[in-house]
Amino acid sequence: MTVNALLLSSSRVGDTPYLSHALPFIKPLTAHAQKWIFIPYAGVSMSYDTYLASVVTGLSELKLDISGIHQHPDPRQAINDADGILIGGGNTFHLLHELYKYDLVQLIRNEVLSGKPYIGWSAGSNVSGLSIRTTNDMPIIEPPSFAALNIVPFQVNPHYSNYRAPGHNGETRAQRLLEFTRVDPITPVIGIVEGSALWRQGDTLSLLGDNPAYLFCGEQQELPIPVGSDLSHLLK
Repeated sequence: MTVNALLLSSSRVGDTPYLSHALPFIKPLTAHAQKWIFIPYAGVSMSYDTYLASVVTGLSELKLDISGIHQHPDPRQAINDADGILIGGGNTFHLLHELYKYDLVQLIRNEVLSGKPYIGWSAGSNVSGLSIRTTNDMPIIEPPSFAALNIVPFQVNPHYSNYRAPGHNGETRAQRLLEFTRVDPITPVIGIVEGSALWRQGDTLSLLGDNPAYLFCGEQQELPIPVGSDLSHLLK
């Protein structure tokens, strides 16, 4: 079995229903995986049960068996027993903090690298990379480490947009990612726009969706990546 990981920028595009735009991307990963475990730890401002219900409703068309990891007495066993892993958006710092708390970081990485399908969006995509150092979120809690799942050997920045609101004098996203590349000029960062996703299949990495992604690495800043591009070289 090979790695099969889908990293969505977001759970919605515009005013579309929850996860509806992503169903065509998600469906191929469910062909041989019926029983999924959902990890809601990024959802700080809602109950985990409420979060789970929204995911179940959003993916109802796929007729999957989805349970929340918070419903299981042994989170590690729940990961082991599932056919696939779902991690939703919210606060990336809280998500990673809880993954470390329950000793799930290395376990999830091992399971995914052994072929268990993985689907993440927003914070769930952030934690798929080398670290969460390129998240957009506020550090409301301090995880033991910023090191993440390393399902892809680079940094991910979901919800990428370089929009500057009129009258706003703070840094743009591109300026923030430039700061990262000045500190770490070797590690690539991929900014994925809402409605798009990265799909890793074994040693192949491709960009799905209707919008380009953007590469930041060293002197390469906000380099557009066309939809359908083969990004497999970033896995090496």
